Amino acid sequence: MFSARILVVTPGAKVRHSGNRCTASQWAEILRRQGHRVVVCFDVPETLPTAQADVLIAMHAVKCAGAIETYRAAFPAGKVLLALTGTDIYPDPSPTALASMREADGLIVLQEKALERIPPDCLAKASVVIQSVAPPPAAGPRPVGDHFEACVVGHLREVKNPLLAARASRLVPAASRLRLRQAGGILESAYAPLVAMEQRENRRYEWLGELAVEEVAALLAASDLMVLSSHSEGGARVVGEAIVAGIPVLSTRIDGGVGLLGEDYPGFFPVDDAEALAALLWRCESDAEFFRDLQEAAAARKARFDPVAEAAGLAAAIRNLIPGSSPA
Repeated sequence: MFSARILVVTPGAKVRHSGNRCTASQWAEILRRQGHRVVVCFDVPETLPTAQADVLIAMHAVKCAGAIETYRAAFPAGKVLLALTGTDIYPDPSPTALASMREADGLIVLQEKALERIPPDCLAKASVVIQSVAPPPAAGPRPVGDHFEACVVGHLREVKNPLLAARASRLVPAASRLRLRQAGGILESAYAPLVAMEQRENRRYEWLGELAVEEVAALLAASDLMVLSSHSEGGARVVGEAIVAGIPVLSTRIDGGVGLLGEDYPGFFPVDDAEALAALLWRCESDAEFFRDLQEAAAARKARFDPVAEAAGLAAAIRNLIPGSSPA
């Protein structure tokens, strides 16, 4: 077996637990277990490490474009594996993103629908690797509380449409027991006063700030459902975290949701439609049969987030670039 020297580069972030950073860390651990030597740069460096790298894994087509160019100049024989994020491909790839796709030797997308956004001349080198989630420790039934608990998990920026669920929570019937708790750092400053106002005026709403990984797991475990309200997603890892934890998801009908949950999943609502989300939240709370169907549909999708499948996908992507680099 050939042990590859792999450099993973991911863009810097204003928060501790960005999606790209989490993915980079998880992939690095998987690849190390497969016998590869992996270095991770948690920011796009001006200069690359001097040691030879057989493969560069770039976690963003636009923000890592310079790193790809630098790597090509430093290691002409090296291979570039590009992981495409949501903003790389939605609503449409930018000229910079397209140039990075064509420069790369291999592409990874995080859900099947993303393949539709890749230009035809790049499709042959693309593969789907769904981010996995390790099953949480077994827990007993959640105690019945005074609230119907919904959560939103994601850093606050425009593409996430982060306050849609808060708007929807104002529209549920007065009889609703809904409580909405939101976790995530504020990446765009315009949301700071909006969140503060929401907390003052909306008795159903609570903002928790940025949470550590284990705190997010605890929030999910204490929730009846999770809301994904984004305008677009490359393949939100929190969907898998919720599904594997046994928490159904309500999601905007976007590629990043459909590509992970399937066209026939019953928990979709239209983009930016607070009234539709409010109706769906109330239906989950008030219609036991519908909510049971939603829970069963979510449970049926757990296998999509299997760690073995993710590891196999990464191994295949590296093997396609460097024949003989099969995992141990």
